[in-house]
Amino acid sequence: MIVLDPVAEALLHSPGEAVEPAAPGQAEMASPQLVRIKPKRLARQGLSRPLRRAIGPLVVLLIWQLASASGVLPQDVLAGPAAVIASASRLLQTGELQQAILVSLGRAAAGLAIGGSAAGVLAILSGLFRLGEDLIDSTMQMLRTMPIVALIPLLIVWFGIGEKPKIALIALATAFPLYLNVYAGIRNVDQKLVEVGLTLGLSRAALVWNVVLPGALPNALIGLRYSLGVAWLALVFGEQINASAGIGYLMNTGRELFQTDVIVVCLVVYALLGLIVDAFVRFLERVLLSWRPSFTGT
Repeated sequence: MIVLDPVAEALLHSPGEAVEPAAPGQAEMASPQLVRIKPKRLARQGLSRPLRRAIGPLVVLLIWQLASASGVLPQDVLAGPAAVIASASRLLQTGELQQAILVSLGRAAAGLAIGGSAAGVLAILSGLFRLGEDLIDSTMQMLRTMPIVALIPLLIVWFGIGEKPKIALIALATAFPLYLNVYAGIRNVDQKLVEVGLTLGLSRAALVWNVVLPGALPNALIGLRYSLGVAWLALVFGEQINASAGIGYLMNTGRELFQTDVIVVCLVVYALLGLIVDAFVRFLERVLLSWRPSFTGT
């Protein structure tokens, strides 16, 4: 028999709900009601997060405009925001900017698909098997220290000056960050989870699929973010190889004609594309890692 005092009975009721006094003998017969207690979140004061994140770029844009309008920053050195916006509008109206973005996205996607697939397979073989580690890891660790840009002349000799060397450069640049993070993710899986899977009688394939790979997924997504960032850097260098289309081609044209506004437009496009793909990976992290709550800041 559970008898609640008036204070405990008041706590078990939701806030604002009236508590009626129990009739004689009713307290002994009534069962206690369980109420889910939710942690109280402190109300945030001030500006919203999207607005706070926009403050920095807006301040830079304002300083840039003031420097350009006052003549401190000459137009032939760096075009002002108004000239850049006008140039971007002109390129959008003619369709040049859209076509360049599609061409560059195609190159980056092809290179990332090739490099990411190869890196994922090699990392899994190296991470799961000691023989794979002995045969693969030392070679990958040696190759990753080589400057990728220095391989451009060799790629031109191998593949010519068409699309192949550009895609190969992006594939090489994106492979190593993903390999390192997937390999580290596999090797950092909690050994206790592996022992529990073996105790439950999981086969080797089931253990890898249900324990090892999910445990390595957070590191794999971090590697994907790094690879996407490196892909844009490699794309900038790759599109300097006799490009006839793409964002790099527009930049080269602007450089030859001393059009700093066009160059800045291309740089802004590179930055925005990188920001978009990074936001996409963050979305994947929220979806695929919903089972893994983590600290999000105070």
